[in-house]
Amino acid sequence: MARRSARKSSARKSSAQSTRRPVTSASGSDRDKIIAAFLELLAAKRIEQIGFAEIAEAAGVPLPQLRNEFASTLAILAAHIKSVDRAVLGADLTDVEEEPPRERLFDVLMRRLEILKPHREAVASLLHSARRNPPLALALNAMAVRSQQWMLAAAGISASGPRGMLRAQGLAALFGGVLRTWINDEDPGLARTMAALDRALGRGQRFAGLLDDLCRIPARLCRLRPRRRRRDGGYEDTAAAA
Repeated sequence: MARRSARKSSARKSSAQSTRRPVTSASGSDRDKIIAAFLELLAAKRIEQIGFAEIAEAAGVPLPQLRNEFASTLAILAAHIKSVDRAVLGADLTDVEEEPPRERLFDVLMRRLEILKPHREAVASLLHSARRNPPLALALNAMAVRSQQWMLAAAGISASGPRGMLRAQGLAALFGGVLRTWINDEDPGLARTMAALDRALGRGQRFAGLLDDLCRIPARLCRLRPRRRRRDGGYEDTAAAA
């Protein structure tokens, strides 16, 4: 219970820090203006309805400059997600670095949600569109998996190799479910969201344990493979001889 209270305190502290550090600024570079304008438009309408000319006008940049910066609306979205990744990775995590992996990941993902807070309506719009647009859902999943690889790294959890990719995919799906709770969580302390994330990480931890067991099975089978006697009196694996 004390550990969970500490996590909540840490998450609330990150909320105060993140609200002082917006991810994008309309007074910044043309690239930042485009991202900010796109997110404002996305909060008001579906991504399929947003056109390049509309983005350029909202950002106050010429259409050729928009083309110079981004090739598509998904590219603008990917740039925003990357900026959120950088904000999370740049956060001070020293207060949880001695905690177990699950606790560190909880803190990392809560920080991500706090950074996303100004764009909650845009996130809700994306989730709504993804439910009706399978190609968009696949594109968003690819972005989410790549992003969650960095979140795993921030929490000190390996995201390399096939097992790491499975972890990132599982975490992307898990986080997507938590986002649906977060969108409707009006509590300033995000109590419902934290409870949903805690439950989801618990289920994910059990799955990860099962995955580790499954990944060890091939090694066990290698040790149990039958061997046959060679002509010189030694033994060799039947699989190697096949």
